[in-house]
Amino acid sequence: MDALYDKLDYRFRDPALLQRALRHRSAGRDNNERMEFLGDAVLGMIVSQLLFHTYPTASEGDLSRLRAVLVQQSTLAEIARDLELGSYLRLGSGELKSGGANRDSILADAFEALVSALYLDAGLELCAARVHAWFTPRLKLDVLQQGNKDAKTRLQEYLQARKLPLPVYAIAEIVGKEHVQRFHVNCKVVLLPKPEPGNGGSRKEAEQQAAQAVLVKLGVGNV
Repeated sequence: MDALYDKLDYRFRDPALLQRALRHRSAGRDNNERMEFLGDAVLGMIVSQLLFHTYPTASEGDLSRLRAVLVQQSTLAEIARDLELGSYLRLGSGELKSGGANRDSILADAFEALVSALYLDAGLELCAARVHAWFTPRLKLDVLQQGNKDAKTRLQEYLQARKLPLPVYAIAEIVGKEHVQRFHVNCKVVLLPKPEPGNGGSRKEAEQQAAQAVLVKLGVGNV
């Protein structure tokens, strides 16, 4: 683990915590699922605080959107790859054969478990310092990228960040003749009791409107 300690700039007092954080459920019972649970909460709190202080004039919706982008699976997996966590993972034979050490979901979960291990072994202050170092370089880039993201993309990222099912789009009605058709689409998400409608001159446009309606209902529509 010395090479990983160097990357983390920290040597664990209880190496068993780090070992458990890197043990996937396919490798046995004493795995990282519980640590992943705690790490998700710790990471969310630290990233929220980082954004709160970095963008003092940002609205609640802006901060929620940025947090969703920063803690989404692909971002966590990217940081895990920077740390080369895949080289240290303990996986069952099936996951090893199927390339689990490079799968986004497994890497992201391992990263959350690593955050938990740092928190438990070193305390909040050092854990926050490491999280800040990993996420600060990504802040400005994410702000710029968000302006180009459409409603469907933002809704998908919002749900993925919370580990919820993706939205379901269904055509409710198509009206008009072929060259002037109007599409009516419903978007259903688990967070809302009923689907939200959208309409447009194409299915894509209608789905975008429906996704925007969902974002508004969720309180992030102006993001």
